[in-house]
Amino acid sequence: MNTEEIKGLVNTCRVFDLGMEYYTGMPHHPNHPPFAFSLTKVHGDMVYAQGVSAANCLFTTGGHTGTHMDAHGHISVNNQVYGVGDIDPWQDYQGLQKAGIHEAAPVFTRGVLFDVAGLEGVECLAPDYRVTAEVLKACAERQGTTPGPGEAALIRTGWIQHFQNARKYISHHEGCPGLVEDGAEWLVEMGIGYAGADTVALEKTPSANLPVHVILLATNGIHIIEAMNLEELAEAGIYEFLLIVSPLKIRGGTASPVRPLAIV
Repeated sequence: MNTEEIKGLVNTCRVFDLGMEYYTGMPHHPNHPPFAFSLTKVHGDMVYAQGVSAANCLFTTGGHTGTHMDAHGHISVNNQVYGVGDIDPWQDYQGLQKAGIHEAAPVFTRGVLFDVAGLEGVECLAPDYRVTAEVLKACAERQGTTPGPGEAALIRTGWIQHFQNARKYISHHEGCPGLVEDGAEWLVEMGIGYAGADTVALEKTPSANLPVHVILLATNGIHIIEAMNLEELAEAGIYEFLLIVSPLKIRGGTASPVRPLAIV
């Protein structure tokens, strides 16, 4: 690709930011640490020549807090991890020696939006809504597109509108809408490589044993991306796009914060 072609592509593409802001008090699942932030230096604390100063910050976060991508090693069944087998010899509190997020390649693939809230004609699905295979098929028929092998399926429930209300968004006891087992199995049949949603867990909650995570991540090695902002895509009526996601190379990590981009 030459310079003019690159300029033409940059000037004609539209970029949708699918990531959420990180801030103190943001939603976090009770199993995972919260995000914490502080400025360690403000302007004027240290002044260089000619009045120059720099502000600096420090933050900590759980790997599964905010918009993030799960590593294969996030979920096991009877200690069995996808692509590894018995994880015991490959884990300690310093990290996962195998199946950590440092092994996950950057995502550069076609993405398909399943606007389930749009299908139902609502801004946000009810907490008890179950995204089944039939629901996904109805979305695909309505929108005229399905994901293929190695591609990404992103499910919009509208639940992200509760993100500023941390307790409501997490809904640990009351639950929130999401994917259920037969819907996950249908996505597996489509051959997808990635599944994402605008909720904290992708799957219907509350959940006793994370069956959708087991089907997608532990059994089939399909990376999961959670807490995505899919509102602008849905508002624009865009159901297929180039999806770019770049997880941090956190050695031994079970997940990484990400800032997904959809490009059309």
